[in-house]
Amino acid sequence: MKSFFENGVYNEISTRINNLNEDTKAQWGKMNPGQMLYHCQMPLNIILEKEDYGVKPNWLVNLLFKKSMYSDKLWRKNMPTAPGFKITDDKNFETEKTEIMTLINELNAQREREDWQPHPAFGKLTKDQWGKMQYKHLDHHLRQFGV
Repeated sequence: MKSFFENGVYNEISTRINNLNEDTKAQWGKMNPGQMLYHCQMPLNIILEKEDYGVKPNWLVNLLFKKSMYSDKLWRKNMPTAPGFKITDDKNFETEKTEIMTLINELNAQREREDWQPHPAFGKLTKDQWGKMQYKHLDHHLRQFGV
């Protein structure tokens, strides 16, 4: 699995987001592009220490899901979403696109950083695990929209 912190990944993700438009149809799931971009901001806000969304540790979730967050295996389509991360209200596509690009730019500016805080649900993660988790989530949803 690629890591957000690898060379070239920032450009790949930026290009894929820029290939998305508000009329792009999802290949699976219920979100539209604006909702997906808003949803994808949430893990970025967590790693950038802007918001924790009330996420708490859960030993069962850790046991069943933590390693899948940064493993090489792609997530399956229509995976369940944690209730606090479900987006059902309308979102403005252009606003959300600008906001996610701001967060991606900020994370890219910190790519050399080594001392990342523990994840609020999964606990201590290495820089590599954090980077893979961010890439994997973005990749999953960009594949959802065929970009």
